[in-house]
Amino acid sequence: MKNYSNGEITIHWQPKLCQHAGICVKTLPKVYNPKASPWIAIENASTEALKAQVNSCPSGALSFSLSEKV
Repeated sequence: MKNYSNGEITIHWQPKLCQHAGICVKTLPKVYNPKASPWIAIENASTEALKAQVNSCPSGALSFSLSEKV
């Protein structure tokens, strides 16, 4: 599992579950770029947009956790 965080939200990616449906890339192309390294640029979208997109991942390869507010 690989994790990408912006301090508010952490996206968890499980490559073995990914079916490469491309919904993430189509929904938030400024965040998900399979040709880049790292391929997730989490800073390019709001936490709300990221949550909505991750919830639409058909394979469950993407999930998220929220940071606790101090």
